[in-house]
Amino acid sequence: MTGSTTDHMLKVTWSHSTGWGAPEIIPYAPLALDPAATVLHYANECFEGMKAYRNKRTGKIRVFRPDLNAKRLNMSADRIALPSFDDDQFVALLCAFAAVEERWLAWAGNSTISESDENDFLYLRPMMIGTTPRLGLATPNDAMFLIIASKLPPWHTRPLRLLASSPEESVRAWPGGFGFAKVGANYGPTLQYQTRAASLGYDQVLWLFDVEKRYVTEAGGANFFVVWRTEDGGVELVTAPLEIGTVLNGVTRRSVMELVRERMPEVSVTERQFTVAEIVAAVDSQRIIEAFTCGTAYFIAPVGEIGISGRDVKIPLKAEGKSGEYARTIRRWLEEIMYGEIDHAWGVAVN
Repeated sequence: MTGSTTDHMLKVTWSHSTGWGAPEIIPYAPLALDPAATVLHYANECFEGMKAYRNKRTGKIRVFRPDLNAKRLNMSADRIALPSFDDDQFVALLCAFAAVEERWLAWAGNSTISESDENDFLYLRPMMIGTTPRLGLATPNDAMFLIIASKLPPWHTRPLRLLASSPEESVRAWPGGFGFAKVGANYGPTLQYQTRAASLGYDQVLWLFDVEKRYVTEAGGANFFVVWRTEDGGVELVTAPLEIGTVLNGVTRRSVMELVRERMPEVSVTERQFTVAEIVAAVDSQRIIEAFTCGTAYFIAPVGEIGISGRDVKIPLKAEGKSGEYARTIRRWLEEIMYGEIDHAWGVAVN
């Protein structure tokens, strides 16, 4: 994921003795950090991934469910001994920053967005780091909250090829660890395996857990869903559960499940541990309907193939060879909310 950063950044500092200081939006520039800052040695760092959109009807800037990102940032910060940040202040500062960077979002005057920019967005990256200059394993006494933004290129639309990991070699997350928190330590250790997958022609790694059971957890840095027919003929949307602590509580993940429960009563939405062997069995018995990943970055991305123990397992694609019908429908529902095509409580306007 690459792109151009915007003109400004938001910065707030914290100390144990005085609490959070006054926020400021300043020109984008490198940070001045002491080489002994705890973030550089003990991984006191967490972040969020969000997007700002332009309302297709009014041209106003809007963000999607920022209250959930605020809560998750605090959960992640708590896991790595960083201070909490007021949820309402998080949302207010995020909106203020997005308004300053409004020029980076396409808008065709009072008419509609041009076709080439109809899904334009600005990627927002709130983050918190420990800044106490100290060599020694202890809770930081100083921290910094920042927001930056990046203008990213359009994502590819072809179906993803995933490589199922080998739990004997590498595990992304485990019960009692920090796989549920959005901290940098969740991602850096995955890059070695991701590089191997890319060298074999795969887009992402489908992370498995447990050497014997081989439970499905996440795909790269995204949540993973399967749609299949159950043994009794029903349709089930299944994803890994949160209570095990091996997957991130994704905002898009939560939104997908809530929309399907509300608008597709014929589909059973299930959060449970399921194995890669179940996927193979569903494919071989022709019960598989589709699979997709979801997250802020890749949004709703169809999966067309999974490399499992030397076999490339094909996942059906029905919508012009690009996506399954369920993924396409869910994606459209979310876009209507994100871009303000319909009024919905999840879409928050930036004043």
